[in-house]
Amino acid sequence: MAAIGRFQKGDDIFYAKVVDGKIYRAKGDIFGAPAFDRKPTPRAGVKTLVPVVPSKIIAVGINYRDHAREMGRELPAEPLIWFKATTSLLADGGKIEIPFPQHRTDFEAELAIVIGRKIRSVSPTQASRYIFGYTAAQDISDRHIQKADGQWARCKSFDTFTPLGPYVETQIDANHLNIQQFQNGQLRQNSNTSQLIFKPAQIVSFVSTNMTLLPGDVILTGTPSGVGPIQSGDKLEVRIQGLAPLNNSVK
Repeated sequence: MAAIGRFQKGDDIFYAKVVDGKIYRAKGDIFGAPAFDRKPTPRAGVKTLVPVVPSKIIAVGINYRDHAREMGRELPAEPLIWFKATTSLLADGGKIEIPFPQHRTDFEAELAIVIGRKIRSVSPTQASRYIFGYTAAQDISDRHIQKADGQWARCKSFDTFTPLGPYVETQIDANHLNIQQFQNGQLRQNSNTSQLIFKPAQIVSFVSTNMTLLPGDVILTGTPSGVGPIQSGDKLEVRIQGLAPLNNSVK
């Protein structure tokens, strides 16, 4: 497998392998050992969905050295995690909806981990075996509510606040990838996953010691420096080296 997507045509929802823009339907459990059609499915009338259906979304905060410096924060001793609502998921091409236009609402480009096997309490050296792959994400954040609440679940869980996709790349080393955020064509965030304080395997291990992870679960690994506000009409693009870009607009 390489890039895996989830698609819909009419009432039919299916997973497929993506090769040079062509999609090849999967047969069997996508997290097991699926087979794929030899002939591509015509793309006419096919809609790209969020690439997985997680039982939970877990986010990690203050996990880039450059972002910690930007915020004047000390490096955390262990990953800072919280939950995001699964109803906040938004597919590539979807529109981010700002519920309170009078509040500052920010973009945050992130690399997302997708879990491939049930996992509970494993070491960092074991954790990579349980990672299905990686995809691009946004962690949209209402700063007014974040400051008022003092915790981060509500301000980041509004509908459309977790754009994800378009595909999951299953064959990539995520430890040294360029990560960029563009807003209306202008570069706003520009870093590399080598700046991560806690690497993907460390994150998965840590989370697994606190809860069981299931196939399809998503972990957002944090955002680099350069976060900024969005407004209606904005075009946002997350570019992560080796992954298909994630594009969304704002209304």
